[in-house]
Amino acid sequence: MAFPEYARFDGLGLAELVRRSEVTPLELVDAAIERIEKLDPRLNAVVHRAFDEAREAARGPLPDGPFRGVPFLIKDLGARVAGMPRTSGCRYLAGEFDREDSELVRRYRQAGLVFLGKTNTPELGITGTTESALLGPCRNPWNPEHIAGGSSGGAASATAAGMVPVAHASDGLGSIRIPAACCGLFGLKVTRERNPSGPDDRDRAIGFAVDHVVSRSVRDSAAMLDATGYPEPASPYAPPPKERPYLEEVGRPPGRLRIAYSAETPSGRPIHQENLRALEDTVALLEELGHELVPRGLEVDYRALYRAQGAVSSCNLAAHFTELEERMGRPPEQDELEPLTWASLGLGRRLSGEVALRGLRTLRALNRRVLALFEDFDVYLTPVMGTPPPPIGHIDPVRLEPREVQRRQAVAFPFTPPFNFTGQPAMSVPLAWSEDGLPLGMHFVGRYGDEGTLFRLAGQLEEARPWCDRIPPIFG
Repeated sequence: MAFPEYARFDGLGLAELVRRSEVTPLELVDAAIERIEKLDPRLNAVVHRAFDEAREAARGPLPDGPFRGVPFLIKDLGARVAGMPRTSGCRYLAGEFDREDSELVRRYRQAGLVFLGKTNTPELGITGTTESALLGPCRNPWNPEHIAGGSSGGAASATAAGMVPVAHASDGLGSIRIPAACCGLFGLKVTRERNPSGPDDRDRAIGFAVDHVVSRSVRDSAAMLDATGYPEPASPYAPPPKERPYLEEVGRPPGRLRIAYSAETPSGRPIHQENLRALEDTVALLEELGHELVPRGLEVDYRALYRAQGAVSSCNLAAHFTELEERMGRPPEQDELEPLTWASLGLGRRLSGEVALRGLRTLRALNRRVLALFEDFDVYLTPVMGTPPPPIGHIDPVRLEPREVQRRQAVAFPFTPPFNFTGQPAMSVPLAWSEDGLPLGMHFVGRYGDEGTLFRLAGQLEEARPWCDRIPPIFG
């Protein structure tokens, strides 16, 4: 059947059409391919295409999971897909192919998803914009002159443009929430280890990074986490169990929540006026919905926090490259890494083990202070970003000097990293748009292990201020 309305359905909606035999998985795959071929030349969201394999998989049989037959894209970082490249956006790793699926990818397959390829990511996922020397800049379907966010920019751009209804993403310092905010999507960073990392999870050694998805609907995110977020054998960091299926949480009333909110930044500099107005508007909306809003910051020593994180992350990068060099049989040449990566690697190799461990000790103490605040409130609210989505090239890790990249990132992305350190769940919700028509996501953080409250609140917000009918100019 012709399927011009494909892009108007979320993932569960497409799966329901398959279950009712109104459309076949192959027809969905062909519809997704048509849109990728039409739209991606303007966006550069899909960097590896596996269309033949997708059509073969769609012919079946497919597992009878909640997303049976739904087209899906995997981020080109972290998650392993048998037979597909995994460049991590890095010239040094451009020839890498994976021989087997990672545990999370196996769970995606069991959910019935059909993989069409890989999405764009910056080098090693380091920046909050998806612009790399290897893969090129990924563009925002709301305005292709602006960033799609990072490091899951390709996933967000493809989903917002209607190529797929939902896509794999990961978040180490904001890499789900920032692209979701830039592209007008729902994006949840899950609790640490809620989704499986698999037995060979050394690249997750410091615990900041998690995997999940970006989606147009809240219910797709909830159903996907139900499909993938169950206990993993031998995991040393099992998260608290959920109370009920997350899909059931989406329709449940959240009750009257006590929500702290703040626009404080680590530097003390004010955020852009449009982001501040969006925060104020969101506070008013939440009060109309019956919640208690309390102005309050994190009350943390940001200088100590980021000094500790910088040491830990740089040393972890150095350890990662030592393992890569053993596998590759040689170290990287300087022109195989971008300047920011090269500088971070050099710093990590100069720092001592004592400095790295002292950083971890400091993070542990500061994390406890942040987590203790949530004994006094249920949810913490900030904007996701300090500015509207910047233009392509404003934060350019390829051409700018590393200090300038970091300075500009600090202005644009001041809010998300602390909750990777604490491991708490946090979500970006598309509740506002700039005067120029760019999305401005709002950032909600829950207690450790409490995705349920966030899904209930997200469902309420989605009903109060629907966003799925707002579509970007570049759309399927």
